[in-house]
Amino acid sequence: MVLEKFTYYNKKKKIKIYVKHCKSLWSKLSGLMFKNKSLPLLFVFNKEKNLSIHSFFCKPFKAIWLDKNKNVLKIIYVNKWKFNLSGRGKYLLEIPL
Repeated sequence: MVLEKFTYYNKKKKIKIYVKHCKSLWSKLSGLMFKNKSLPLLFVFNKEKNLSIHSFFCKPFKAIWLDKNKNVLKIIYVNKWKFNLSGRGKYLLEIPL
């Protein structure tokens, strides 16, 4: 498993984090589902768009939607079994709590 350093910005504060990049369709569909322990996951999309997620079969996590310049657009702390959580962005970070 290869970890990548990812930098994003929250209120002009630079934040660096090591992430697992979800590139395959399966990794994007499964995300944090069924994982007891996981690293932060990074989802990259072709363009900025509305992105919806759910937390079925997941432990609590933090979801961060980012624009094309990697600025935070929205942060949600997600508990188990939530449906249709959405935000707009080009990047999505899922960080286990």
